[in-house]
Amino acid sequence: MCDLGLELEKGAAQEESSSRSIKKRVGLIATCALGGSLVALYAGAGPFVAPALRKICLPFVPATNTQVKNVLSVLQSRSGTLVDIGSGDGRIVIAAAREGFRSVGIELNPWLVWYSRYKAWRQGVHRHTSFYISDLWKVSFSQYSNVVIFGVPQMMEQLEAKLQAELESPARVVACRFPFPTWTPDHVTGEGIDTVWVYDAKTFKSHTTTAKLLNSSEDKNHL
Repeated sequence: MCDLGLELEKGAAQEESSSRSIKKRVGLIATCALGGSLVALYAGAGPFVAPALRKICLPFVPATNTQVKNVLSVLQSRSGTLVDIGSGDGRIVIAAAREGFRSVGIELNPWLVWYSRYKAWRQGVHRHTSFYISDLWKVSFSQYSNVVIFGVPQMMEQLEAKLQAELESPARVVACRFPFPTWTPDHVTGEGIDTVWVYDAKTFKSHTTTAKLLNSSEDKNHL
């Protein structure tokens, strides 16, 4: 009986040890699987959330459906070419193409550009859209009649000066999320993060010309 009891205790101990070993292996496998999933998720999402414009850190934040709707509403009476500066996943460009614009997206992140091209193809507007991997500060916007920008405050002053110098008078600029620092908007639509500010080039160019004439007149009077 003693021998039998010892054997039973020994068997129970071995079974418990084996159970602990199995649980340990299962836990290790689960941990590795979770870690691998997180790495895969980061690798997949990383290119999409990386800064799209190197001069100013501008991470990819998709436009909301309301923002897209507001942009299209202020461009209803417009036609011609449209450029989305920092076009992200291409949703503004694709939506504008559906409304009859010849639409272009400027984006520094190649992953987003390739994804946008794929989306445009899937949605049947690839013949009316173009997406370029480019730094906005190295591109001229003089050929566009409509400009859309989802910017951040740190870049708006520099971009304002660039567009001021390059755009022709018939052009229209639509700023989303943040307004330009010195321009007075011709129209404002939406509220909160969905607000869009509309600037007609003929307005901000005429204000600049008037300011230059006044400054020139003051300088002459001082002389």
